[in-house]
Amino acid sequence: MIGFIKKDLAMIKSNFKLLGILIVTYSILGLLGKLDISFLLPFITVMIMISTFSYDNYNNWDAYSICLPKGRKNSVKAKYLATIIMILVISFITGIISLLISYLNFKVINYEQILITLLGTIFGTLLVITFMYPIIYKYGIEKARISIFLIIFGLFILIGFISKYIDFTFISNILSLLEYYIIPIIIILMILMVYISYKISARIFWKKEF
Repeated sequence: MIGFIKKDLAMIKSNFKLLGILIVTYSILGLLGKLDISFLLPFITVMIMISTFSYDNYNNWDAYSICLPKGRKNSVKAKYLATIIMILVISFITGIISLLISYLNFKVINYEQILITLLGTIFGTLLVITFMYPIIYKYGIEKARISIFLIIFGLFILIGFISKYIDFTFISNILSLLEYYIIPIIIILMILMVYISYKISARIFWKKEF
């Protein structure tokens, strides 16, 4: 398992310099009040992790991995774990930078707001991979790009249509009632999303022929 995770992290090693440059650049822009880095870096990390599927496809990794002990199971599990590790590491770095920027700019640190923002960002990035990874395992990275674009485009249209008939006051009241439970709820939802997505991807990969 550890070897599988190391493989995925090694494939994106060349992107670490890019991430370092982006961290410095976005930190400066954040310090100048021109950019909120809370959302950008974790989402960029997800895009980098998705690129590992292209490397796997180019090097015929999947066909090789199934010949290894527990290869089918560990290959999928390692992909999810490596992605989660990278998201958490970058989110932690982003949180530290956000604390510093908040203190330097306003001489005060709003821990609760920064925590909620980070949790929201992590939730959003995990939501992306829970949708994308099963599609990638099912159709391959090239076909998945088209499918993902159509799904996202369709979701925007659906959300725009539904929003005309939703009573946002009712939703706001529900959120107010759940105010003190929002963090545990978000954490539980994230765990459930990733688990369900992983099980779907693992089932797809298990039945896939190479």
